Amino acid sequence: MNKISFLATAFIWCLASVVSAQEEPEVYTLKRCLEIGLENNYSIRLVKIDQQVSDNNATPANAGLLPTLDLTGGYNGDLGTTRTEARDTGMRTKEGAAYDQGVNVNLGLNWTLFDGFNLITNYKQLQLLKQQGELNTRIAVEDFIAALASEYYNFIQQKIRLKNFHYAMMLSKERMRIVEERFHIGNFSRLDYQQAKVDFNADSAQYMKQQEALATSKIKLNELMSNEDVNRWLIIRDTLINVNPDFVYADLWKSTLLTNASLLRADQNTRLSEMALKKVLSRNYPYVKLNAGYGYSYNRYGLTSTRMRDNWGLNAGLTVGINLFDGAKKAERANARLEIENTKLVREQLELSLKADMSNLWQSYQNNLQMLQLERQNLVTARENYEIAHERYMLGDLSGFEMREAQKSLLDAEERLLSAEYNTKMCEISLLQLSGNIMTYLN
Repeated sequence: MNKISFLATAFIWCLASVVSAQEEPEVYTLKRCLEIGLENNYSIRLVKIDQQVSDNNATPANAGLLPTLDLTGGYNGDLGTTRTEARDTGMRTKEGAAYDQGVNVNLGLNWTLFDGFNLITNYKQLQLLKQQGELNTRIAVEDFIAALASEYYNFIQQKIRLKNFHYAMMLSKERMRIVEERFHIGNFSRLDYQQAKVDFNADSAQYMKQQEALATSKIKLNELMSNEDVNRWLIIRDTLINVNPDFVYADLWKSTLLTNASLLRADQNTRLSEMALKKVLSRNYPYVKLNAGYGYSYNRYGLTSTRMRDNWGLNAGLTVGINLFDGAKKAERANARLEIENTKLVREQLELSLKADMSNLWQSYQNNLQMLQLERQNLVTARENYEIAHERYMLGDLSGFEMREAQKSLLDAEERLLSAEYNTKMCEISLLQLSGNIMTYLN
């Protein structure tokens, strides 16, 4: 009996553990949010479909390198009347209800063996377009990671700000309680009580407004993750905005030149323009085409001396030709060369623009790091000042206005530190995206 009771208790305990585990809400990290978003986000799914189209197009058959094989068949019938008149005798004869029938089946092969390297260039062009499709997907993924990471840390920022405003509201509430008690015993005037109440109401309104800002960030984060319930509350593991102070400008710029997706796409556009020129030049070469077939035909005659006839056999041919004159070719060749020059200029302009963006982001990143250190020191000082002011206020040596100023200075110091942390993080995200290293957030 004891053994049965023990097993029953163990079973109930295990069942309760399973139910509890199922009901426990998921705690999200940035990596987890990115994984869910990359799997479900509609923009990412759409760009992946475009990539699949590019992959499907990059085949030798689509480039024209493979032969085409066609099977054709037909049937024809002829029902008619024939009248004839002999020249020498003038005798007329009439033959009617003659029905002639014919059936044919043919298997035909057509293959361009050589087309001035045009077919090879077509295939290379399709392969490059396939790579460009992959690169376009990468650009979309990097943009999405940067957007979601920014919103993720914005959500943390709004949570911290809400906590700070709640703390400020509690301080104002405590001050109002103290003033109210002392007002009743005559130590404070009604003006002090009214001012404390106004400050408490102002802090309460600010706290409620911040709740709205946090809800807006939550909805945006759910939208980026493509959660059907955009109002679903998210439990985020991170409670602080930790920044990376160890970036090196030279390493970032070197990585930008090697792996930046926009630069790589510009290089691909240049190669595509060069291939377009090769296709124009390929028309200077001869072409060789092969055609072959195997056919069967059957004919049945209504009135002639021959009742039926069928025929089958193999046929083949080789066509060699060359374009002797094409008036548009000269202009197309000149335009293709101009397009190559244009893509090179666009690439150089893009590199200069990226260098300017990198310099601006680096300057902002460095300034924010310095501000971050300064604001951390200011926060320590502001807390000490508030504690001193609170002690003096409790002793009656400090007015309510001066106490409010000390409280406001503390809240301002917390807000400046939070803004410095968030701004530094935004610079970090932008620098990683620009240098092609934004995928590190998935590690």
